[in-house]
Amino acid sequence: MSCDDVIPAIRRSPKILGVLAAMALASPAAAQQPGADFPDGSAKADVVAICGGCHDINRLKAGYTDEGWHTVIRMMQNFGAPIPPDHATEITNYLIKSFPEGPRPQAALIEGPVDVAIKEWPVATPGSRPHDPLAARDGSLWYTGQMANVLGRVDPKTGKVKEYKLKTAHSGPHGLKEDSEGNIWYTGNTASLIGKLNPKTGEVTEYKTPEPGDPHTLLFDKSGILWFTMQNANRIGRLDPKTGEIKLLTPPTPKSRPYGMAFAPNGMLFVDQFGINSIAAVDTATMQIKEYKLPDPAARPRRITTTSDGMVWYTDYQRGYLGRLDPATGQVKEWQSPSGAKSAPYGVSTIEDVIWYSESEAMPNTVVRFDPKTEKFQTWAIPGGGNIVRNTDVTKDGNFVLANSLVNTVTLVRIPK
Repeated sequence: MSCDDVIPAIRRSPKILGVLAAMALASPAAAQQPGADFPDGSAKADVVAICGGCHDINRLKAGYTDEGWHTVIRMMQNFGAPIPPDHATEITNYLIKSFPEGPRPQAALIEGPVDVAIKEWPVATPGSRPHDPLAARDGSLWYTGQMANVLGRVDPKTGKVKEYKLKTAHSGPHGLKEDSEGNIWYTGNTASLIGKLNPKTGEVTEYKTPEPGDPHTLLFDKSGILWFTMQNANRIGRLDPKTGEIKLLTPPTPKSRPYGMAFAPNGMLFVDQFGINSIAAVDTATMQIKEYKLPDPAARPRRITTTSDGMVWYTDYQRGYLGRLDPATGQVKEWQSPSGAKSAPYGVSTIEDVIWYSESEAMPNTVVRFDPKTEKFQTWAIPGGGNIVRNTDVTKDGNFVLANSLVNTVTLVRIPK
């Protein structure tokens, strides 16, 4: 399961979990128990029980910085993980000592023709894990506070941040888009719903998906229909805001994990299939799906964008490439991302037919500019590290917006015109 997957709500007793974990670790079969190979320590049982209560605890081995672990614990608390308050410090210290941040590629900083100004704002709730950003038409910047169950609005002129609590607890707000009337739509990744916030009143309307799953990314087509992906459910959804009707499509390949989405100028919807080396094209009129296989079986496209010539651009998170698919011919061309194979290119957008994205595993994270005409890269380090840019957006005047999950900020990259 991807680190991007939302942790389900936990409703078990921490005392019972702690006892069960302690019994498991003390048993003769401990070698087969989750966390048996974790370093010893007074907080080990708590970590195995609490962290293992909702996800594969081997994910802890990826490690974080000291600051990162403090943020992770706060995120878990926000999301309802049963961390006893009097154990939180001990658990955090155990994780810091046992699982330090692993090696990451050094960011490759490349000079180029463009000078940018980068400004960031901390979001209101610590540990909220801002996931997707949104540049609204009124100039405000929005974010989904995934672990705090909020949508947040940043006023770039004043720096004021306002958060809106959502209706269903622990709904896991994820994707984010604005409709023509100024309503803010989001995917409730954990609660299997699509939500709509009226910023003027704070009213939230929810639409449950016809089958349980994990609504992920969402986009409006030109007719006002809302499309969304359900990654682990292997579905692509269509919601009519006028009627609330939802239809789900199933991609041809099982476990393809539909992820990021982008519309081409001709209205075709393109979807990354993060579980396989493939990109899907959805005809929104006929609801038919065609899959384009990428040349390398190891490719894992995660986010996607298009240019005015109809080309489809994707970030290959697994291999560290920027790729371009020509839907007319199926031809693919790739460029190694500047910081290398382990740089994990992620959120990506198009600004005046130039590709902008972020490397989410480079140290520090980067803003990357790629000009298709010259095939040259330019890069900048994100202040504060950036950790981790999962998605991006573009303001109406052509600036680049990022949400930085682990450092709890929203970033605006101002590009000279």
